[in-house]
Amino acid sequence: MKRAFISKEQAEAIAKEYPTPFYIYDEKAIRENARAVNKAFSWNKGFREYFAVKATPNPEILKILLEEGCGFDCSSMAELVLSKAVGAKGKDIMFSSNDTPLEEFFYADELGSIINLDDLTHVDYFIDNNIPFQETMCCRFNPGGVFKMSNGIMDNPGDSKYGMSEEQMATAFTRMMERGVKHFGIHAFLASNTVTNEYYPQLAGQLFELAIRLKKATGADIKFINLSGGVGIPYTPDQTPNDIAVIGEGVHKKFDEIMVPAGLSDVAIFTEMGRFMMGPYGSLVTRAIHEKHIYKEYIGVDACAANLMRPAMYGSYHHITVLGKENEPCDHTYDVTGSLCENNDKFAIDRKLPKIDMGDLLYIHDAGAHGFAMGYNYNGRLWSSELLLKEDGSVKCIRRAQTMRDYFATFDELPVFDAIEDAIEESGGN
Repeated sequence: MKRAFISKEQAEAIAKEYPTPFYIYDEKAIRENARAVNKAFSWNKGFREYFAVKATPNPEILKILLEEGCGFDCSSMAELVLSKAVGAKGKDIMFSSNDTPLEEFFYADELGSIINLDDLTHVDYFIDNNIPFQETMCCRFNPGGVFKMSNGIMDNPGDSKYGMSEEQMATAFTRMMERGVKHFGIHAFLASNTVTNEYYPQLAGQLFELAIRLKKATGADIKFINLSGGVGIPYTPDQTPNDIAVIGEGVHKKFDEIMVPAGLSDVAIFTEMGRFMMGPYGSLVTRAIHEKHIYKEYIGVDACAANLMRPAMYGSYHHITVLGKENEPCDHTYDVTGSLCENNDKFAIDRKLPKIDMGDLLYIHDAGAHGFAMGYNYNGRLWSSELLLKEDGSVKCIRRAQTMRDYFATFDELPVFDAIEDAIEESGGN
């Protein structure tokens, strides 16, 4: 059974100061999880988790993770800027992007971050544009084909836009060594949101064997192997969560079997998890404001897909708790909907829930990663606030809610801007 980390009473008190909808994150749980990850891989002296900034790009969250020893995986200029602003320096940052604008490569180099090249053509791109090659560079691997595990097909790397073939990796290493690069990393991402303890160990085994082949083929000094993300969370209550200790030990076993006999026992292991680091520790709290009884039973809430788009975009399941009714029978069937002019704006379809009354608070679980970050402004809907439940039980606002003035701000050079300001005043908005 999934349990909310705030009660109805807490949520109602918070809503008096920060109206629904709002995101809220659990600091204590975030720190405990980060420590569990570090402990699981403590056998590897160079281990580091590079949190995927794209998952939850909030400076207060990043500060917490930096304090817990994490670095940051960035894929854009904004993410690089944000990481630097919270205190990340040099090798605290891994820059893994694709179809990358020139200025982003230059800025990543200026910061001294580890640059992860997505394609062989990027070597020429660096040469042609006089982007400095760093002493340590990384390349992203794509094995092609279909990625399978004992529990079935997990994903199809052959259809993925990311990474290089093994032959291209060898060519990239050789050409960069000619340009003075001394050390290399290997990176790969083969499956998303796996809820199995087998994924990382199996991926690690493939990358460890690849490292040995590349070293033999090129003579490259391989310093680290980045297992990237893909370790998922149980969105549905019936799923068994991943056990990071078991995962870490599984990678350890592969390391001892493959890397140690090959004389590569000093290679560091990196990870760059977003969902596993933050997913369960953030939620979207919204209030029931309308009900509709036609061919189905609908509950309309004050959040919408612009606040959390995963259900609309992917058909993803997010568990819902009706706060204060945790022990009541789930004997009503509802579609829980938002206000967008799109029929896929639904947080739940034919979901069994307790009877929902107008004014009830709905707690949407597992929104801590790729939740707020994927928000948008369709229909002129505004972004919500983000709040942090501190370890002492207090609540801190870590991003205020967007206002209409924020939304219209980029029209400031148009003649209509003053009329917009006047209309905002008349509407009673802000």
